[in-house]
Amino acid sequence: MKGTIIYNEDKEEAVKLYHKLLKFFKQKDIEIVPSTHILEANFAVVIGGDGTLLRASKSLIKNSNIDVFAINAGSLGFLTEIKVEEFRPTFDNYLKGKVKKESRQLLEVIVKDEKIDVLNEVVISKKMASSKILNISMCTENTKICDYKADGIIVATPTGSTAYSLSAGGPIVMPQIKAIVVTPLAPHNLATRPIIISGEEKLILTLNPEQKGCIIVDGEIEKEIEDGERIFVYYSQKKINLILPEDRDYYGILRDKLKWGDNLC
Repeated sequence: MKGTIIYNEDKEEAVKLYHKLLKFFKQKDIEIVPSTHILEANFAVVIGGDGTLLRASKSLIKNSNIDVFAINAGSLGFLTEIKVEEFRPTFDNYLKGKVKKESRQLLEVIVKDEKIDVLNEVVISKKMASSKILNISMCTENTKICDYKADGIIVATPTGSTAYSLSAGGPIVMPQIKAIVVTPLAPHNLATRPIIISGEEKLILTLNPEQKGCIIVDGEIEKEIEDGERIFVYYSQKKINLILPEDRDYYGILRDKLKWGDNLC
């Protein structure tokens, strides 16, 4: 068996855990290969916060069979669910075939003839805060959906529904559901509300004439877009297979991490 470790080099806790895990795997006679050899690995350990996993996902999806242990060494850790103290017993159960797995499907976006993989969300927004609001048309291959007048829109996966989209007023969507969440950013019309669209649809987004904006993928990849430019968003065949802690409960994660249902007053 072979594995790889991807960690946030800027976090002291992640660096310490990385060196501890190297010794742990050596004791178990498990070879650790560099992330550049991801196709050789049976599993990957990602140490950091959700941002670390988002960045790592671009490499992880190259191996569709790899199992991912996401250890939280960040702050929120909504995606990196495994606590540091949970890893060793979780890995031992993994060797015995006694763990739960959850696949997270990705979206694919085509912009300027380039295909980009999306784990959380695609954001189309104004270039600057002082820029005029955008007019974005959204349709499928068969029909028009809506014209958005807003600071921008977020197109999210169920995984991304608890990230930027949620902060902008979007709904929480269970990760097992194949759906696309579209959430407007500061819409000019208050009747323009978030919508959940079937994951079987292929969305086509067009920035209307005489406007410029930018597209941001998973909070990192940013490109300028021109008026009349078309952006395609649809479900990919790529996925990430997350290993879950033994007592993992999605609703419990919502309550614990997002304080869902808590009386905050």
